[in-house]
Amino acid sequence: MHGRAASLVGLTGAAIIAAAMLMIGQATAAGAAVTLASHRAVYDLKLLRAQGKRGLESVRGRILYDFSGNVCDGYVLQFRQVSELDTGEGKVALSDLRASTWEEGHAKDFRFNSQNYVNDTMANTVDGRAERHGDKVVVGLAKPKPEAFDLESTIVFPTEHMRLIIEAARAGNTMLEFPVYDGSENGERVYNTLTVIGREVGADEPAHDDATVGQEALAGLKRWPVTISYFDRTTKGGEQTPVYAISFQIYENGVSRALVLDYGDFAVSGEMSQLQINPSRPCP
Repeated sequence: MHGRAASLVGLTGAAIIAAAMLMIGQATAAGAAVTLASHRAVYDLKLLRAQGKRGLESVRGRILYDFSGNVCDGYVLQFRQVSELDTGEGKVALSDLRASTWEEGHAKDFRFNSQNYVNDTMANTVDGRAERHGDKVVVGLAKPKPEAFDLESTIVFPTEHMRLIIEAARAGNTMLEFPVYDGSENGERVYNTLTVIGREVGADEPAHDDATVGQEALAGLKRWPVTISYFDRTTKGGEQTPVYAISFQIYENGVSRALVLDYGDFAVSGEMSQLQINPSRPCP
């Protein structure tokens, strides 16, 4: 495959896993005053902008996102993202990313599994688990190769991260910083993150034209625009540039809309075209 197309697919694949983990984070852990919505959503992807040397002409695709669970049973995400990246001159790469995660309701245990296919060929696969043990987080990988390592106790998992963001938004805070482990890429990477929370969007503000329109479960709920920037922890000194950033609007019940994945020299939008909110099974 054309080298530039391959690099674009790899970058998009890694970040879309993180996007998925962020959306599963909408199912927040115990203690947050959030009523969680089990739901199935579809996001249509398209190129928002492109600049610089990558030469990306178009992106089209779709995210299928199926979330369910509660604090007693943990939270499950089944996710699939298919995207076609056109770098021009007939060079088109097709990426098919499939991921599933489970996070324990109190953020003590996180399991993750993903496969990324490029032009119908397996490009990479990750399978692992991260558990909290006292003053550390213990990670065990089965794929891409058997490996075990420890992370500091300040690491947060995706659901825990989003719980903290929602709590901060409700409290009127505008900025958070945390190291996040989400099992993306080869399962070894930890990101430093900076979260900026925008002004609350009132329930009485004008509706939009996506699949959230007419949803009774969203009526009367507040929402906030959020941008999370991901930084390479291995980069030292000076003002750092994020590896990528993810923006979205999140409702009080955890449903997100208006997704944007920003890689610096190009950005991809994800418009919610379908939304099915399902009954959530309460804890016993």
